[in-house]
Amino acid sequence: MNKIKVTMYFRANELTMPLTYHLVKDYDLKLNILHADISLNKVGKLVVDITGTDENIKEGLDFVKQKGVEYKIFNKSIIWKEGECVHCGACTAVCPSGALAMDKDTWELTFYRDKCLVCGLCVKACPLKVMTLADNGNGS
Repeated sequence: MNKIKVTMYFRANELTMPLTYHLVKDYDLKLNILHADISLNKVGKLVVDITGTDENIKEGLDFVKQKGVEYKIFNKSIIWKEGECVHCGACTAVCPSGALAMDKDTWELTFYRDKCLVCGLCVKACPLKVMTLADNGNGS
């Protein structure tokens, strides 16, 4: 089993079928929706973790493309140099997914990697540059 993170872009009013249903049912993929911004008459965006065999993932993404949905596979990840962090919280203000949060008891930063959208906003916001983008090395 392999797991990848993908952003899908939907054009306004072009997709009229339950895409995620077909990925699950027809391609035996497990989807974890991390972020969704899909509205009527607007371009939509869906960020998902997709788990399945390499072959099923490839076939599922081919299906998505055939339906006119563009996608981008994340080939980077956020690296947090925790030991160098002063837990100022600057990154939490820009994190759209809640992957970075301050612990209310200890006032230390917590990084929930499974929620991370790899948008890179935290990298730009960090005054000490302890957040960086790194290649996953998976060739995606």
